[in-house]
Amino acid sequence: MKSLDLPNKLGEIKTRADFSSFILDVLEDFKNNASTWENTDLANFLEAMAAWTEDMDGFYANQGKGMPENVQWKVFAEIIYAARIYE
Repeated sequence: MKSLDLPNKLGEIKTRADFSSFILDVLEDFKNNASTWENTDLANFLEAMAAWTEDMDGFYANQGKGMPENVQWKVFAEIIYAARIYE
């Protein structure tokens, strides 16, 4: 199945609607291309999210970019927390 161009879609995220759409694109990519994913269950996915967050300075440095400033970490935490029970 054709892979979505998720890296380019990242660059297009400017609004809440863009972010929500991106999450659905990631879900579609998983449904269509799960064999290309390293983390195919929730536990591994969340563990990878935590590990990447800890190491993200290196990612940005390797890209020749500075770390994003003024990240609203609490919002990400609230999204993850709320998704546990939201229908």
